[in-house]
Amino acid sequence: MSRKNKLAFFIMLVLSMGILVFELRTINMAHFWRDLLHLNWWWLLFAVIIMIGQLCIEGVIMQVLTNDENTRLSYHNAVRVPFIEQLFNSITPFSSGGQPAELIAMMQSGVEAGKSSSLLLMKFIIYQLAVLVNFVLTMVVGFSAVAQQFSGIAWLILLGFVTHLFTIATLLMIMFWYRFTKRLLQIVMKPVGWFMSAARFNELMTTLDHKIDTFYEESQRLKQEKKRVVKAVILTMVQLLIYYSIPYFILLALGQTNANPFSVMSMHVMIVMITSIFPIPGGTGGAEYSFRTLFAAFIPNASQLVLGMLLWRFITYYVGMFSGVVMLAVPAHKDAQVDKRKTAEVDNNA
Repeated sequence: MSRKNKLAFFIMLVLSMGILVFELRTINMAHFWRDLLHLNWWWLLFAVIIMIGQLCIEGVIMQVLTNDENTRLSYHNAVRVPFIEQLFNSITPFSSGGQPAELIAMMQSGVEAGKSSSLLLMKFIIYQLAVLVNFVLTMVVGFSAVAQQFSGIAWLILLGFVTHLFTIATLLMIMFWYRFTKRLLQIVMKPVGWFMSAARFNELMTTLDHKIDTFYEESQRLKQEKKRVVKAVILTMVQLLIYYSIPYFILLALGQTNANPFSVMSMHVMIVMITSIFPIPGGTGGAEYSFRTLFAAFIPNASQLVLGMLLWRFITYYVGMFSGVVMLAVPAHKDAQVDKRKTAEVDNNA
């Protein structure tokens, strides 16, 4: 990690300690320690395992999307990518550092930059679509109850939904109305040019045009590779369902055995949606608030609710972040280049 990233990592740890102290200020500490000592540690361990496991599934998704007749990405290299992404998502605003870190990890494995960018873009499309599908199903199952009981947080959920819907709509417009989207970009961005120098504005427009062109080209390739895309979509749905189930096992660890797993998962989907609109790395502050608000229905005990929130935050945020630090220290094998050389040798012999 660079010095800047190390500083961000340290700041997030300090900020989290501050939130921990803030959350514990009104809690009876005797009750808190009693609840901590009476945890079912096996369920908690299982929650940690499935958190790591769903990132390992993402490694398989990377292989499915990458491996073809010219490139073979080993699982060792493929699984590094999601863990490193998790680390940089956790320490950058709006998770903006995740994709550049993924790109570097892919290039370290021997996959060329252009292909890496296209593959990561494809993975992003699939992930966004899977998140949207899960959220729509959640809205059908549990949003009405949330809107009735927590009107304030319901607006945050809707804002998260609109943000994701706008992202998906933009991607679909590029895929199916490419020329129209290019013209629309010129119109929408015109007022931005009023507040920038001509040189900077032209540079920005060139960058945006390039990104749209790259995305369009990749989306056309995506349409032609239906088998790989379907496999990736199914694996992504499985990955998300596993991730969304983590709070349920935390509830079991706390002794709350009567909760409906589908209701718990739907609440977690909403929390993830809310967290995505907070600019602070990891959605810090918004994540804790939304968990305490939505899961109060499942954990009526105040000390258990705070303990559950802290355990959930540790597993879904810090386990991934610290695992990413470990994976960052594990060197990549440039085995993707080996197959490229073999392909070149075959071509030369032919």
